[in-house]
Amino acid sequence: MKKILTSRISLALAAPLFAAIFGLGVSSLAVLATHKSPWEAFSLMWSYGIESASLMAAVNLATAYFIAAVAIALTFRAGLFNIGVEGQLRLGALVSAYFGAMFTLPPVLHVMAIMLIAMLVGGSWAAIAAYMKVKRGVSEVISTIMLNSISGGLAAYLLSKHFTVRIPGSNDLSTKILPKSGQFPDLMPLLNKIGIKNQPGGGVYGMLFVAIALGIGFWFLTNRTRFGFELRASGANPIAARVSGVNAKKMTVIALVGSGAIAGLAGLPTVLGDTHAYNLGFRSGIGFSAIAIALLGRNSAVGMAISALLFGFLEVASQTLDLINIAPETYIIMQGSILLSAVVAYEVVRRFQLTLHSEALAKVGDK
Repeated sequence: MKKILTSRISLALAAPLFAAIFGLGVSSLAVLATHKSPWEAFSLMWSYGIESASLMAAVNLATAYFIAAVAIALTFRAGLFNIGVEGQLRLGALVSAYFGAMFTLPPVLHVMAIMLIAMLVGGSWAAIAAYMKVKRGVSEVISTIMLNSISGGLAAYLLSKHFTVRIPGSNDLSTKILPKSGQFPDLMPLLNKIGIKNQPGGGVYGMLFVAIALGIGFWFLTNRTRFGFELRASGANPIAARVSGVNAKKMTVIALVGSGAIAGLAGLPTVLGDTHAYNLGFRSGIGFSAIAIALLGRNSAVGMAISALLFGFLEVASQTLDLINIAPETYIIMQGSILLSAVVAYEVVRRFQLTLHSEALAKVGDK
């Protein structure tokens, strides 16, 4: 039994190690195709990526990625696939930024009110897909993809025609700046106490605490509660779950609406901590990158946190590749190759573990 346990641990460690090696190999080939040295490129990325300002930027990116990944993982646990996180977070950020600038509350309450608006908007947008799923049998994959397109056009229309505040001498479109009470302070005062100095690019978003709390809540909800068990049961085998008394349709609605509500928060780290408004520079692609992060993290809170940090680090570190005439988008090749190899490696590990388990049961049966 001890030998089997050791083998399982070895296999579990081999999967991410293989993914990292394979990702570096594919990325090296991409760099070699530009007639550049992979060693020079990776060394430059590493030296730039471990600077304090770069690490802070990577953490800020990872915060939004992680929140969006949690939203996707919630539906994965229920056997669903919410591809509409991108649209849900965009609408949540836009509407909450617009209405959040229209009133003033005590600082903590104001920030909480903005978060609540974003969650209501994201959840309501996801509820459309949930209704189509349970009432009309429409695949949530198809409906959320279509809703992504609609949300992009709707956000552009609302910003340009109704929500924007014209800035003299600027072509930028932006909502009104949030009052001080609606801005989430960064964590630089805490970082200064441990010896980290202020950086030109700003500090770590305060929304990091929200992401950490969300991760803990997600882990507890899905692994330590009856709701989590029913959610996983309805995703693993809807028929068996229904026979045992689990309302699969109810779980579908809760999973999709809850996912949309969490997605609404994913657009707020920048709005609350940096721009303090929604503008044309609002980052796109967070929801789509989060799909890869959720898959790479195996839908676990710790795994997704590590994956989000990895993606954030690669994206920030790759910005220095311009200095040696390598396209910064090379990091996308890195992300894709790591994801592909990880999915393959985890599947191989899963099959090996099943084989080990079967052999162990056979030995017990022989005795």
